[in-house]
Amino acid sequence: MYTCKYPHLFSQIKLGNTVFRNRYFSAPMGYPYVSPNNHPLEETIAFYERKAIGGAATVTIGSAVTDSKRGCSGAGNLHLDDPGALPPIYRLTSAINRHGAVPAIELCHNGANSYYSAKCGNQIYGVVDGLNALGQFVPAMPEEIIEETIEGYADAAAYAKFCGFGMVIIHAGHGWFLNQFLDPKVNNRKDQWGGSLENRCRLPLAIAERIRKKCGNGFPIDIRISGSMCYDGGYDIDEGVAIAKQLDGKVDLIHVSAGSHEVPEVFTVTHPSMFLPDGVNVVYAAEIKKHVKTHVATVGALGDPELMEEIIASGKADVVLTARATLADPDLPKKARAGKADEIRPCMRCFQCFASVAAKRQETCAVNPEIGFEQECRHELPSSDQKTVLVVGGGVSGMQAALTASERGHRVILCEKSDRLGGTLRCEEKVPFKKHLSDYLDYQARMISRKPIDIRMGTVVTPEFAKAVGADVIIAALGARPMVPKIPGIDSKNVLGAEEAYLNPEKTGEKVIILGGGLVGVELGIFLTGLGRKVTVIEMMDVLTYGDNLIHGLALNNEIKTCGIQVVTATRALEINDQGVIGEYVGNAYTLPPSKTAQSGGLQSNSFGRIVKADSVEGSRKLYEGDTVIYAIGQQPLQAEAAALSLCAPEFYQIGDCLTPKNIQHATSMAFTIARDI
Repeated sequence: MYTCKYPHLFSQIKLGNTVFRNRYFSAPMGYPYVSPNNHPLEETIAFYERKAIGGAATVTIGSAVTDSKRGCSGAGNLHLDDPGALPPIYRLTSAINRHGAVPAIELCHNGANSYYSAKCGNQIYGVVDGLNALGQFVPAMPEEIIEETIEGYADAAAYAKFCGFGMVIIHAGHGWFLNQFLDPKVNNRKDQWGGSLENRCRLPLAIAERIRKKCGNGFPIDIRISGSMCYDGGYDIDEGVAIAKQLDGKVDLIHVSAGSHEVPEVFTVTHPSMFLPDGVNVVYAAEIKKHVKTHVATVGALGDPELMEEIIASGKADVVLTARATLADPDLPKKARAGKADEIRPCMRCFQCFASVAAKRQETCAVNPEIGFEQECRHELPSSDQKTVLVVGGGVSGMQAALTASERGHRVILCEKSDRLGGTLRCEEKVPFKKHLSDYLDYQARMISRKPIDIRMGTVVTPEFAKAVGADVIIAALGARPMVPKIPGIDSKNVLGAEEAYLNPEKTGEKVIILGGGLVGVELGIFLTGLGRKVTVIEMMDVLTYGDNLIHGLALNNEIKTCGIQVVTATRALEINDQGVIGEYVGNAYTLPPSKTAQSGGLQSNSFGRIVKADSVEGSRKLYEGDTVIYAIGQQPLQAEAAALSLCAPEFYQIGDCLTPKNIQHATSMAFTIARDI
């Protein structure tokens, strides 16, 4: 007999006249891959529809602008003042609604930070005269434009309702336009729209009232606020409670987030990084809920159904929202409701999704290769004749290839030379902020154990072995090995590779020098400072090298400052001795002493939060003292080992790091696609 394990999470809720099938809402997410005139494409529709198929009660389209002339921050926003968008938007809402989910849309105006509108030559406005986040002067919005803006929100809501949306979300958080009006540190206007709490709340309340008149009393209105701005100079939870009290009874749901999108040090609080605990922002919703009668929602770093059930059962919130968790596994609600929580693919909070949107305007996910390709993945490929597929290597790419090939009906043999699946990344399982990475590796291994896959641990695949298996297909996923710098002293007893340091941190001394300022080196430094070590990172480039994931870079920069890690760039390690490392300055270096911050006056911060200080002369040498030296300078792909297997079967594929070391998203995507093609 079925018993729901999460009865509060999967109980219905009624907002306005609309019944939502559960309390799990898909949070607002933009999808910047749209047509040249900002209409949803079929790919856009498939992206959102996939969440509805997975069981979310509502699927929310994020960042839709109410005023495309004065309110756009980016080129990929949907425009709710464009009548020509009706046909594709109606297709979008129908695709969501037909699966039983309520389509919702976030109404946005970016105010002083409407960068794209300004780029297009339009006049933009802020709350008061001042500079926006890009340093551009923006005048205060005149009262007549405020009245137009109120009407624009109401018209956008009415248009959204006509297009098939069942709820609107008024975005009044994260530093955007309405949040700028609510913030007492920003809004010092002397008219009816500023100064006192009542005046600062007048605009969002006027918008909600006008939407009620145009859409009817039964049409659900959600308003998103920042419960706290979470940075020095921004308002705190007490002000968040006061704002919520003003909104109480005027909307159907108070959706409590935190922080500001445009403040680098709290961007990764608004969108919690891997360095923050699960449900880190729930405290703001829980406090606000004590003071209002309106239903309250919470968002941020959620994905565990046990935690979401506890939040609702304990009365901290009435609704939970997730964004990245629905990318990692759109079927999370269905799996949780069916009692299959251990089959939910976990989000690692690695920011790959944000990074790909920021760099390429495409949605991707490190752990879910379906994201961005929902349209082609929604239908099964024609069945193939069963083949014997030999997968060599049980790391990230090898596990994904084995799973996908097995799901396609092939006979799969998975060989791993160690005694455990997961590959090199298993060395990081002692790292607290990599818990969700370990969860993902465990999930993949668990899914493999439930498939009819022939798993052979402790097996080194030679060409002779491969030929003896008689496979039709060989997939080489051998990975890579750490590069070792060729400098005097590298073989000394005080030198470790990054992998060994992760596995045996007790081998490191009090003062640690890390050679290499990439992701591995910086994350290792953060881990070791958490164990009480004093860390210096030496990088030969003139900046730290985070690759394409600049959003994760924001989180890393925050942790570097918090941990007091000394960073030395444009410096080449010449020699390692008993005292540490002799480094030579080779260009525009910067050194970040633990006592300095970006506000100290002597330092300068670029758009990614890196701290720059030029104080060295090219060719100068210096001893950097340390008890232990760790090298983390990159990976060498095992290309020759893979090539040795290339003629041992009719089909051969080389994937993941043994081809080119990149990242988890690249490895899983290639493995999934190649195995699916067999």
